[in-house]
Amino acid sequence: MRTDEGIKRDVEYELKWDPDIDASDIGVAVKDGAVTLSGFARSFRQRRKAEEDATRVRGVKGVANDIEVRLPLINKRPDPEIVREIIAQLKAELPYASDDIKAIVRDGLVTLKGEVEWDYQRRRAADTALRVSGVTGLANEIEVKPKIKPDDLKRKIDDAFKRNAEVDAQHIT
Repeated sequence: MRTDEGIKRDVEYELKWDPDIDASDIGVAVKDGAVTLSGFARSFRQRRKAEEDATRVRGVKGVANDIEVRLPLINKRPDPEIVREIIAQLKAELPYASDDIKAIVRDGLVTLKGEVEWDYQRRRAADTALRVSGVTGLANEIEVKPKIKPDDLKRKIDDAFKRNAEVDAQHIT
C-alpha cells in the first residue's frame, strides 16, 4: 500500500509532466488515497486533463476536482457567441445527429441536451463543445436511445460476423 505522501508527490509530478496544463496554479492534497485537486485552470479542458492525470497515478482511489476555471480575459466570450459556435461545430462534427442536440450556455457553462442513437455521438458532442473557446464547464445530458430493436440488432450482428468470416476465409491460402 502506498503512502499519501508518495501518492501526492507522484500526482504533482504527473501534473508537471503534462504539457497540456499549467500545474503551477494547481494544489494537491491526499488523504487515504483520495486526491483533492484545488486551485485554478485556464480552461475547462485543462481542468479535466488534470483530473485524468491524477486518476492515472498508482494508489489513487478517488479524485475530488475542486479546480476553478478562470479564463484569461482574451478568452472570455459572450454566451450567444459561444452557443453559435457550438451549434456550427456540432453540425460539422455530427451532421446527422446535430439537429437532435440542443446546447444551452450560461456564463460559459454548457449543458447539452437531446437524444442520439449511438454513444460515440454523445461523447463526440461533448468533446466538440469543450473545444470551443470560452467554455468553462460542461454537463452532458444527452441520452442514448437506439432506434433499432434488439432482435434486429442481433440479426445484423450475426450477418456482420458471417460477412467477415467469408472475407477472412477468402484470404486463407
